[in-house]
Amino acid sequence: MKTIRAEHLGMCFGVRDAIALALKEAESEPITILGDLVHNETILAELRRRGIQIQDDPRKVGTGTVMITAHGASLRRIHATRELGLNVLSAACPLVDVAHRAVKQLVRDGFHPVIIGKRDHVEVRGLTEDFDEFDVVSNEDDVRRLKPRPRFGIAAQTTQPIEKVRHLTGLIRETFPDSEVRFMDTVCQPTKERQTAAVELARRCDIVIVIGGAQSNNTLQLVEACSRFCPRVHHVQTAADLRAEWFRADDRVGITAGTSTPDQVVDAVERALNCHHSGSPSNPG
Repeated sequence: MKTIRAEHLGMCFGVRDAIALALKEAESEPITILGDLVHNETILAELRRRGIQIQDDPRKVGTGTVMITAHGASLRRIHATRELGLNVLSAACPLVDVAHRAVKQLVRDGFHPVIIGKRDHVEVRGLTEDFDEFDVVSNEDDVRRLKPRPRFGIAAQTTQPIEKVRHLTGLIRETFPDSEVRFMDTVCQPTKERQTAAVELARRCDIVIVIGGAQSNNTLQLVEACSRFCPRVHHVQTAADLRAEWFRADDRVGITAGTSTPDQVVDAVERALNCHHSGSPSNPG
């Protein structure tokens, strides 16, 4: 059995910076993060171990300072939090901030905003909450349910597959040929790199292990992308989720990971796979 890592995988700079900021701030004062800083249980457990509180509702916060997650937040939500007397820090990824600016520009230019992404995802809520009118689409049926508008302004959740985004944008153009459609590409470069590398990996492997949080959208997108090109794809959060019965002796095993997956978790999964191959007692499962 041979293990092969994707060319691009694992934690992106936005997640690394968010974690570093939270840990730095926690050294000087108690802080509460408003929601999951990133969608990875290993990281969240470590933050809690360091004394950082996690709370979805700002009205229930017990510290004077709160932090916006890497997924960003709307200005409405930030202002409402400040009105509670809380000091608000932001760990939003700079590329999410780029997406916010893009959507605001579309609205300023008179376009009805359409976000391609996962409805009710924290990032998508942040991108849309400042607007009274908007649409979120994630598939062809959602596009067909759109009402006609003179002008559609399209942006995307930063972790969406760019091929899907382009497909749905094209479908909006076809469905509303009389409308002006402006598309702003807000899918982040780390997502594009990991998606492309995952597909290349899946094409040449017998089985692919995708490592990431159960609620991580970009990890789930990697699972979906790999599944189109490899019949055996398994999503694990840690090495403890591996099962010996998934593997055969002559397998080429691909390894990829979402953008919030810590390096040590990826390394632990690879070690467990190699131990399984060598017959060590540390077999997966």
